[in-house]
Amino acid sequence: MPVVSGIGIRRYSLGRMAALGLVAVLLGGCTSSYYKAMKTFGREKRDILVSRVKDSKKDQLQAKEQIKTTMESFQELTGFQGGSLEKNYKKLNGEYEKAADSAQKLHNRIDSIDQVSNDLFKEWQKEIDGMENKKLKAQSAVMLRQSRLSEASYVKSMRQTEARMTPVITAFRDQVTFLKHNLNARAIGSLKGTSAKMSTDVDVLMVSLDGSMAQADSLIASLNADQP
Repeated sequence: MPVVSGIGIRRYSLGRMAALGLVAVLLGGCTSSYYKAMKTFGREKRDILVSRVKDSKKDQLQAKEQIKTTMESFQELTGFQGGSLEKNYKKLNGEYEKAADSAQKLHNRIDSIDQVSNDLFKEWQKEIDGMENKKLKAQSAVMLRQSRLSEASYVKSMRQTEARMTPVITAFRDQVTFLKHNLNARAIGSLKGTSAKMSTDVDVLMVSLDGSMAQADSLIASLNADQP
């Protein structure tokens, strides 16, 4: 039973994911000093939030395409008709690692959106509390409530998408690890039965990603329309 050597299988431990998430938050600039610096360039928290939501849509599209590509590589390998098993395996492993990176990037993006939106809404509420004109104050409160609901709906949608993505990435990881340990025609044949189940999970994930991207557009429109 040959074993492919020299090809690492990437595993994301909880500790490593937490560390990456912390770095992303720090680099994302979710601090008062960052907001002050951005304000000197004319970028308020609202602008930062809109920018991150737009980036999240790009991240989701990238993740969607990469997961589709990884699934296609897995199907090609399980339907192996000849050629180099190791070459095909290396291709699948490379696609899996890209998919895992896309999932991690999306996870970090969700956290950064949640952080800046919370900071924006706190500032917005504080400004409303300081208003004297009751009519304008009430109108701003309505706009704040609508933006909170839109943001909460979007983040919930992204969290649900992430929850569907996790088992897909995990399944890819397990299949790639198994193939690394058992790279032969018999082992590949034993994985054919899992291909259909994985394909179904991927299809469901694709629909979820499309829904989240559509909600990103709705949230951007809401933030651009409602000025506190």
